[in-house]
Amino acid sequence: MIDAPILIDRSDAAVAVVTIDRPDQKNAMTLAMWTKLGDVFEELGAEPELRAIILTGAGGAFCAGADIKEFGKTRADEASAAHYAEMVERANHAILDCPKATFAAVSGPAMGGGCGLALCCDFRITDRTGYFGIPAARLGLVYGVAETRALAQTVGLVRAKEVLFSAKRYPADEALEVGLATAVAEESLAEAKARAAALAASAPLTIAGAKLVLASIGTKPTEAEIEAIDAAARKAAASEDYFEGVAAFKERRSPAFKGR
Repeated sequence: MIDAPILIDRSDAAVAVVTIDRPDQKNAMTLAMWTKLGDVFEELGAEPELRAIILTGAGGAFCAGADIKEFGKTRADEASAAHYAEMVERANHAILDCPKATFAAVSGPAMGGGCGLALCCDFRITDRTGYFGIPAARLGLVYGVAETRALAQTVGLVRAKEVLFSAKRYPADEALEVGLATAVAEESLAEAKARAAALAASAPLTIAGAKLVLASIGTKPTEAEIEAIDAAARKAAASEDYFEGVAAFKERRSPAFKGR
């Protein structure tokens, strides 16, 4: 795996915490970091025992977006800019397509690409210092497909236009009001961990299948998406977890799901 300041805490077998660890730059993302983040979520998503993944940032900041200072090198021409965009899109899709429940634990800025990362998570928990925004219109950039779709699906088409056209910054309470944030808490990481732990009682294959179905709502699913959803449903119906869930219901006890 490429070397970049992305840390993984697996001290809890059911919940992984992924930390963007570049606090001196408010966790601004370099090309190497985008690449590693995609690797990390793809690998964690394949672990059957894992229930949830929390994405957070070190030093009181979630992520200030892309490190524009390196653009002269990493986006110097059309080819390098295309490669950079591909790595950003891959990282976002690795989060969006992750079969685990995903949480963003936000403090301070979740701006630009950082806001996109948060939007790609299923849930966004922010503390009172958190703020969200996409200043692409101030930089002359066009936001990528994955994070733009996530934005529109989260806040609605008209509000998404406001976010993208205005480059407005949304503080925690306003972010909650418009849907950029899921909840406001005193300690975002602690709240995200509590919510993630609560999912330990839920069947992992149900969560994975539900995410596929929900992702297809509002769009005409492709044949590949239909096949993927059908495959997820078949996998869940034939799984040990399904039979364990039925048995636990009959026996009036809590199920012990294993993700298989």
